[in-house]
Amino acid sequence: MATSVGPLIERARVAAGLSQRALADAAGISQPTLSRIISGDRTAKMPEVVAIAWATGHTVAQLTEAGAVADRVQYAARATSDSDMDRMRESLLHFMELNDYLDDQAIPATV
Repeated sequence: MATSVGPLIERARVAAGLSQRALADAAGISQPTLSRIISGDRTAKMPEVVAIAWATGHTVAQLTEAGAVADRVQYAARATSDSDMDRMRESLLHFMELNDYLDDQAIPATV
């Protein structure tokens, strides 16, 4: 994970229009912990980054500058009944990044 994750999280927080308290609540972490992550005084754990990404509408890759999943994935989709293709793409990338993380942690997929 990038060492500069704090500023990236702060940018995502501001872009999402969330206060630190609101982001911390949405991500399920304490506000002091979030503040320490943003300032660089504490390393963010991957589950925290995943939760922050979901809460801000960003991808894990955007918050860690580890665009590996987004860079290597190819996808195709068909828009129907007023589907938002950008939103669909973001959701797909969230799931693919989570899958990549679970693979890295050697956590098997279940059916």
